[in-house]
Amino acid sequence: MHGLAAGTNAAHIGAMPAQKNRRSIPGLPSREQVLEFVQTSDKPAGKREIARAFGLKGQEKIALKRLLKDMAEEGLIDGKKTAFHRMGGVPRVTVLLVMDIDDGEAFAIPDNWEPDDATPPPRVRLIERKQSSKQGKGRQAALKVGDRVLARTEETGSGWIAHPMKVLPSRGEALIGVVEIDGSGKGWLAPVDKRVRNSSPIADLGGAEGGQLVLAEPASRSARSGVKVVQVLGDPLAPKSYSLIAIAKYGIPHTFGEETLAEAELAAKLPLSQDKREDLRHLPIVAIDPSDARDHDDAIWAEPNGQGGFNAVVAIADVSYYVRPGGKLDREARKRANSVYFPDRVVPMLPEILSADVCSLRQDEDRAAMVCHLAIDKSGTISSWRFSRAIVRIAGNIAYEDAQAAIDDGTADEQLKNLWACWEALAKARHKRDPLELDLPERRVVLDDQGKIAEIAIRERLDAHRVVEDFMVAANIAAAKALESKASPVVYRVHEPPSREKLVALKDYLETFDMKFSLGQVITPGLFNRMLKDVSDEAEKAMIMEAVLRSQTQAYYGPRNAGHFGLALGSYAHFTSPIRRYADLLVHRALVDAFNLEQPKPKSKLPPLSGLSDRDREDLGKVTEAISTAERRAMEAERDTIDRYMAAWLSGRVGETFETRITGVQSFGFFATIVGVGGDGLVPVSTLGDDYYRYDEAAQALVGDKSGTRYATGDRLKLKLAEANPLTGALKFEPLDSEGKPIEPRGGKPPQRPQRKGKYIQGKRGRPANIRHNARRKK
Repeated sequence: MHGLAAGTNAAHIGAMPAQKNRRSIPGLPSREQVLEFVQTSDKPAGKREIARAFGLKGQEKIALKRLLKDMAEEGLIDGKKTAFHRMGGVPRVTVLLVMDIDDGEAFAIPDNWEPDDATPPPRVRLIERKQSSKQGKGRQAALKVGDRVLARTEETGSGWIAHPMKVLPSRGEALIGVVEIDGSGKGWLAPVDKRVRNSSPIADLGGAEGGQLVLAEPASRSARSGVKVVQVLGDPLAPKSYSLIAIAKYGIPHTFGEETLAEAELAAKLPLSQDKREDLRHLPIVAIDPSDARDHDDAIWAEPNGQGGFNAVVAIADVSYYVRPGGKLDREARKRANSVYFPDRVVPMLPEILSADVCSLRQDEDRAAMVCHLAIDKSGTISSWRFSRAIVRIAGNIAYEDAQAAIDDGTADEQLKNLWACWEALAKARHKRDPLELDLPERRVVLDDQGKIAEIAIRERLDAHRVVEDFMVAANIAAAKALESKASPVVYRVHEPPSREKLVALKDYLETFDMKFSLGQVITPGLFNRMLKDVSDEAEKAMIMEAVLRSQTQAYYGPRNAGHFGLALGSYAHFTSPIRRYADLLVHRALVDAFNLEQPKPKSKLPPLSGLSDRDREDLGKVTEAISTAERRAMEAERDTIDRYMAAWLSGRVGETFETRITGVQSFGFFATIVGVGGDGLVPVSTLGDDYYRYDEAAQALVGDKSGTRYATGDRLKLKLAEANPLTGALKFEPLDSEGKPIEPRGGKPPQRPQRKGKYIQGKRGRPANIRHNARRKK
């Protein structure tokens, strides 16, 4: 239990934060001396041992106690005043960043981890303690994605675990906010996190002005010191700000260093040699993508084989030729793990010269491709496959809508007709597998030329999407099988079956619809499909579909195969999107090794090989854990940004009444979404009238004691939009009575709104009272 912290070398010690302003105590050791002592001590070194070693007495011991407390708060030593030591790169006591909540368990990574090719961040499971009920506290507040936690860590046989000591101030979204100036001229930071209710005093404006969106950090370790502005982000209500908030909150790398860009320029100049490449430029391969796509990963081709089946080609950008293990490009791509897509921008995994140009499969240009050749029989089964590196020349970049229109109006050329015919065969195999079919609407933010919101639309699902999807699934299956046949390392895409706990919750929920669900039967995707098929009421079906979705586990990447439950596949890998997913790049490298597809060494300063690195070949567990974590980070950031755009779009309609559907119920109220539009908003239980509402967890309902009024998941009702906050993405609804009038909240009249003073909403002592940039202010 002794030794230096991870990274606590001479340079680190020299950069330690200064002690608080206290009277200098002669003989009191410095932080450096304390850590040096515990490093060389042959037994655990606590306060008593440190005091004895430095000959401290009286006031010196009291000062030592304060020093050790400061060091514990900084994560240098643990709460027992015993120094921690380096264990596989994770300190005994460290700050962790919560990245994922899965089935009620929190998972985190070290907050200040600097990932590189050698040391991707470990995934740490947080063990949340329960407090004594005698204290009247119950369980501690649940951790959330984005929380920073000071925790004591330990390594077990199944991985890293940590015991939280305290939740620390966030360095992310809680410290992104809008500068507000109160009546006395004092600055306050109004948070843009819907979970944070109070403004923070600003100790240093850093040149920021009132109304600007800023990035701030604590002015000191003391919460009373407030915050200081470190970066001005600009206009908080400009649409670009919504994605900037998510980028800052989740720490998404969004700029490339000069060395990385220089290596990308070098890679872009690599010659496209025909040596050891199959020439497929004669095939009319087409790429079918969204109309605004810039990075074209994949393209497809098919023709009848004369026996009722098809020969098909899935051509994928050969990113592994340009991005080689160990280089600057590779380390940056590994750190990002995937591209992140926002309505107004893309944060790419690779620099634009590669992602949107040299690697992208663009029409009428020769491109390097990794090609999956498939033989598909008339039942849609893949009878054989092979992989090659090739040169391709894409015959056309076609938008989904245009391809579908050509098929529908009969103007499609032979190539498109062949693709649809081959897809009909693949669809037979898909139907036989019976994968999970959840037809849930997906929101799409449409921006105009000025970057403003034109509309929020439900993304249309066309056969053209299904065509491309089934070709990609076939190639992904082939990639996994190909690597397995060579006993090569595989980065599997794993989706495990639902846990028993989630199935029990689903069973309880289905009973509220008088539906039976036996836990003793074999759980398959087809079981869920058949259950949904038996539901005739569309509104009820949508509710059950969402419940089934909530019962599913989260997919992840890993080197050990556990199958893909949702797709009803025994093994599956991602092969088809290496421009935007690092997992696919790893699969390409494994194929290069397994099938001897290495290209001649380039006459370049780039790393010579394009297969897997020795480190990844020996242990894929570390990198797959890191990229799974980064994927969840990207999903959270994208979801948050869509919520902000949705709130911005609805901000001009505050006061209107909408047809809504309840999507979730908790003891404090329920959430509802606007039918046909989306956007979840809260209806607090206090607004439901002068009645006491009990929470029925099994039925997911709130039931009034006196009135018997019931609000349950799936119910449709009219609600008034009361607030829409673009900065936090929060919506708030108010219930209406039978006459369409607002229900009087519990306890009498609604509370009076804070009075406005100038451009700010004023509260006590002149400070901004929970300042919110919403449409209520504009009306």
